[in-house]
Amino acid sequence: MAASTLTEVARLAGVSPATASRVLNGSARTPGPDIAERVRKAAESLGYIPNAQAQGLAKSSSGLLGLIVHDIADPYFSAIARGVQDAAREQGKMVLLATTGGTPADERAAVAAFAARRADAIVIAGSRSNRPADQDGNAGLAAELDRYCRNGGRVGVVGHPVVGASASEGYHVVAVPNEELAAELARELAANHSGEFVIIAGPEGLLTSDDRVRGFQNGLAVAGRPPAEVMHSGFDRAGGYEAGQLLAARIKARQTSDSAASRLCIFAVNDVMAIGAAAALRSEGLRIPRDASVAGFDDIETLRDFRPELSTVRLPLEEIGRLAAMGTAGDSTADGGAAAAVTGQVTLRRSTETDPRG
Repeated sequence: MAASTLTEVARLAGVSPATASRVLNGSARTPGPDIAERVRKAAESLGYIPNAQAQGLAKSSSGLLGLIVHDIADPYFSAIARGVQDAAREQGKMVLLATTGGTPADERAAVAAFAARRADAIVIAGSRSNRPADQDGNAGLAAELDRYCRNGGRVGVVGHPVVGASASEGYHVVAVPNEELAAELARELAANHSGEFVIIAGPEGLLTSDDRVRGFQNGLAVAGRPPAEVMHSGFDRAGGYEAGQLLAARIKARQTSDSAASRLCIFAVNDVMAIGAAAALRSEGLRIPRDASVAGFDDIETLRDFRPELSTVRLPLEEIGRLAAMGTAGDSTADGGAAAAVTGQVTLRRSTETDPRG
């Protein structure tokens, strides 16, 4: 059976198609209640189904929210996505998802695609980069976002502002205190660990990683400890595993000493890197915390099943996603790049215990 058309509804109700469209597609320009009721009854009797695209045009709203993440399989991003989804549901919006390779050029393409589909808002979750290789990509992403905001779109960004973005309205940032929390973690670890510290970091120029490295070094300095060695690797599990393999050889070479001062304390700047490093140590027959201490950052859900329990910094990841999405609502007061701040908590667990019998 062919679907009923708007023209047929208008004919049955005795109104013009334009009037029927205003009633059924949600336009702010609605006719009198008697006419509106007549149109709705005609539509019901004919089984007419309103067109979603037409409703969006009539309301100047598509009911879509675009979400851009680096990798939805990463527990960090999937937790943020849940928060975005919850907020979108409360706003009556559907979420469109785009995953990228983490480059600003890929993010620019995703923003352009969402803009073409008339998404009401866009949330971007992922570390910003000021590496020279990303200079052109940053410029393109910033220009795309500025154009989107000028046309009435709203943007929420997790972490750092997009490099070069200058939108004065419809743009807000959910700030994450990475540097402060990393400093607090370093101070607490230094209070109980007498050996050396090593940081497994992401590529230089990745702002989230750089913040956490800087904060951890500052925390060590406050505790009167020398700076930690920094090893740069991929900002993922594979990067952590690669760095862990290098550290495993160093740890095994030191095992002639039973002194706790000879044990390394490894800080990976995110949990998935810490998991990778721990896996590399285990593959070489090393045990945590007996042979080395390991700590991460984020407190991703995967850690519930990780043994030994990983010391980390707990971030309210779902709440971060929710704040980013809620900040794109039309009544948000967070325009002009103002930051909606979140808090975190240092959580020490078995992986950094000082008892070496792990």
